[in-house]
Amino acid sequence: MKNTQYHLHLKGQVGGYDFDRNYVDYVLARNEGKPVHVLIDSLGGSVATALSIASAFKRHGDVTVHFVGMNASAATVASLGAKHISMDSSAMYLVHKCSMEFFEWGNLNADQLAQLVDHCEDAINDLNKLDNNIAAMYAAKTSKPQADLLNLMKEGGWLNAKEAREWGFVDEITELNEEKPVLTDAVASAMAAAGMPIPNVPTESKETAFARFLASIASLFKSRAEAPVTAAAEKPAAPEGGNPETPQTIESTDSNSNQTKEAVTVMNRSYELLGKVLQVEGFAVGENGVTLTEAQMQAIEDALAARDRRNTELADELAAVKKSPADSSTAVINEGTSDKHQPQDGVQSYVETCNQAKALYNLVP
Repeated sequence: MKNTQYHLHLKGQVGGYDFDRNYVDYVLARNEGKPVHVLIDSLGGSVATALSIASAFKRHGDVTVHFVGMNASAATVASLGAKHISMDSSAMYLVHKCSMEFFEWGNLNADQLAQLVDHCEDAINDLNKLDNNIAAMYAAKTSKPQADLLNLMKEGGWLNAKEAREWGFVDEITELNEEKPVLTDAVASAMAAAGMPIPNVPTESKETAFARFLASIASLFKSRAEAPVTAAAEKPAAPEGGNPETPQTIESTDSNSNQTKEAVTVMNRSYELLGKVLQVEGFAVGENGVTLTEAQMQAIEDALAARDRRNTELADELAAVKKSPADSSTAVINEGTSDKHQPQDGVQSYVETCNQAKALYNLVP
């Protein structure tokens, strides 16, 4: 099972800020008519909140609940309104009878003790009603007798995922398969640009870098118009006052008819540098782009290799220039006053050296 994007993460105490009925209502309202996925990881809490959330799930009609971790009491009740309930294989599930806080301290006379007993009897009756109500909800979910659910609630005890499935509390046990990371071209390019090593993980594309380069070269020759380009690209003369880079539209007509059949767009760009490398004057551009021969592919490869070698040579020359001290000079000639000399300081010498190095580097085509 793949990881699911959950709309709600209900964790902690039921009725707390992270398991709140108002927020559940808000999310369900925003996704009315759409499937909603909810992750629950809670040891329980307020029965009132749990009953409210279960009712909200049922009214929405398309809620899927997934249990992870240890889930008990009110957390299980909250899930009962869901359309489908799944449980992670390592999760736990607990049902038990309802309880309430009770504390009494002090000296009581007979009348006060009688009142306390009456109060306790009322609490017992209320708790029994809650237990029967929840047992009925469990029975409706599990399709088992309500008495059996009451006995299970009385016994308590944690159920593993298999036991919860056997009882019918959950519809499915899930195993979250670990997904291996896949390296996309975009991520690989970003890592390379940042100087980060590329990890040895499966890649999204099996194409080589050179194949992708050829594809990008071919894409340069595709028409920007919707109609496919069927003519050979040439470098026509620019119209008076026109821009030679602007595409022109040429209408082709049938020899036996004066009606126009189709519009063919020709890019007014000849890509002179690439043409020199491939030793061609133009490119025949079809619907799928430009087709290059093996010899032309090798020519591009050789040109790139020559450029790399030249870059390396220039880098070495630049490094050597930076390491060697600048030549000392006692004077420079001022063209305005050729008979006067001014000494050249160290800053001027350094600037001149840097400019020479930049000039060398700019020779790269």
